[in-house]
Amino acid sequence: MNIGDVIIYGSHGVCRVTGLQDMCMDEKIRPYYVLKPVYHTASTLYVSAISDRRKTEIRHILSADEIFFLVKKLSSKDHNWIKDNRKRKELYGQVLADGNRSELIEMIKTLRSRKQELKSTNKDKKLQDSDECFLKDAEKTLCEEFAYVLNIKREEVIPFIYEQ
Repeated sequence: MNIGDVIIYGSHGVCRVTGLQDMCMDEKIRPYYVLKPVYHTASTLYVSAISDRRKTEIRHILSADEIFFLVKKLSSKDHNWIKDNRKRKELYGQVLADGNRSELIEMIKTLRSRKQELKSTNKDKKLQDSDECFLKDAEKTLCEEFAYVLNIKREEVIPFIYEQ
């Protein structure tokens, strides 16, 4: 990771690496990357440059070509609803933790499809709160990255995915 790189850092989303500085933690001086979230500019994050944990939380940002390929590849895929709440929560929690964009798109499409299905059968029926949270988190993760790379507004990302 280099100063100036743009990466995805866990649930913090798209961040720019703005520096590397030594900081004293636990009475030891260690190097830390300084990250500035692109969409939350008031925040600053410090990530250990030597921690193994950072390797699992930091992901490269996709290119525009990779995004177009991914969205087109998944456009015609069926979205199977998992009826077992426990299994669904477990799977969706893992999808969010892994940050796999293909799985995030599938999850968003499945949850949006289910939401629409419930709404069309009974206007008072809604997604469970946990599913609504999974949908919100998945959309935030994907929308920030895709909007940044494609230079569009975050609210334009979901329509973009469905139009491809």
